Amino acid sequence: MDALLLARWQFAITTVYHFFFVPLTLGLSIFVAILETMYVRTGKDVYLRMTKYWGKLFLINFAIGVATGIVQEFQFGMNWSEYSRYVGDIFGAPLAIEALLAFFMESTFLGIWVFGWDKISKKLHAATIWLVAIGSNLSALWILIANSFMQEPVGFKLAKDAAGNVIRAEMTDFWALVFNPHVWLQFPHVLTGALTTAGFFVIGISAYHLLKKSKDQEAYQQSMKLASIYGLVGVLLVGLIGHSQMQHMIKTQPMKVAAAEALWNTENPASLSLFTWGDETNREDVFAVHIPNLLSVLSYNSLEGEVKGINQLQEEFQAKYGAGNYVPSVILSYWNFRLMAGAGVLMLLMAIFLVIKTSKNNFEFKPWFSKLMIWGIGLPIIAHSTGWIFAEVGRQPWVVYGILKTQFGVSPEAAVNSGEVIFTLIGFTLLYAVLIVADVYLMKKYAIAGTADKATEA
Repeated sequence: MDALLLARWQFAITTVYHFFFVPLTLGLSIFVAILETMYVRTGKDVYLRMTKYWGKLFLINFAIGVATGIVQEFQFGMNWSEYSRYVGDIFGAPLAIEALLAFFMESTFLGIWVFGWDKISKKLHAATIWLVAIGSNLSALWILIANSFMQEPVGFKLAKDAAGNVIRAEMTDFWALVFNPHVWLQFPHVLTGALTTAGFFVIGISAYHLLKKSKDQEAYQQSMKLASIYGLVGVLLVGLIGHSQMQHMIKTQPMKVAAAEALWNTENPASLSLFTWGDETNREDVFAVHIPNLLSVLSYNSLEGEVKGINQLQEEFQAKYGAGNYVPSVILSYWNFRLMAGAGVLMLLMAIFLVIKTSKNNFEFKPWFSKLMIWGIGLPIIAHSTGWIFAEVGRQPWVVYGILKTQFGVSPEAAVNSGEVIFTLIGFTLLYAVLIVADVYLMKKYAIAGTADKATEA
């Protein structure tokens, strides 16, 4: 195995591991802030117990998320030094702002929130958790600004040497980078996905305590009620924003759309694939079930509209960028997209049912459905993981779309050989596995422990 493949595996594995924690941190920070605000406004002790309970789980997840995220940026200098050299002038700026501004903001106010109980006023204490939530989500925004440059590069020029050869990309417009159209679809998608993740996390744990008839049923009932609304709002917005992303992607990354649908040849009107079994070698369907016109509707809000096929796009890209294979893994793109969408539909149905039921203050569930809600904690994780795999795999062969191919971003073999990469790949995978086990153990321990009988004991 060569260093390129191993470096890609290492970055993919560590990133997916890390993203197990990120959406829950983003979503729970806002949820806990809402709970503490409700406590300050109403003075009801139940909201204080809920704030401290869910806040404790938030802190565990935050700590493990930070630990798994540290490795990410080091890989740009170790495994992807050519990428860093080529676009570091652009890519490094938002990452630096994220670390120096957003991360320090959230960590500083998180410390005040943790140690400030009974030391500062209730309103000021509630303000600190809101600042933690804002800082956490600003952190995500700056990282997504960096990622969006890879998806849709803007605000740059290609610098050349004396011989006229392109040597690197340089930033020409920082604000074009910040207001990249891709960012303002991707960030809301991630944010609303985080709301969904936190909502289903709270629903699942509340369902466990309701099933077990734990003490403090009032807290779990209120948590279930609020989380159902929170999760429903999140999953509805994820779908709507995802629809807008699809329409933007048709213009900016048509090959990704074609791969997501295993659409080998251009269609107008284009049909949506429910199931397909294709031959990637010959680039044709072996068996497929389609819904006529639906892909055109999703792409253009019209029964008609051309969606370009893989074969035609491959010819266009070869004419534009030169000889090469510009087709990403169709099987990975196709099935990850469907797993993401399928998990979203299941969450939507569950959230609608729970909002209707809990709005009537009915918290009696069949044991099998309570267990389903507990397992439902994993649905957002599936959606996030498959969504990111689709987003990154579907962009291939580009590490920066239309500018730099992935194969040219990896560190030279002389600097980092395949043996070194496989050693760190195994090491990081095992380390992250240990952190996952630690997180699950701590989360389970404190989730089962439940709320304190009195808020002052929390």
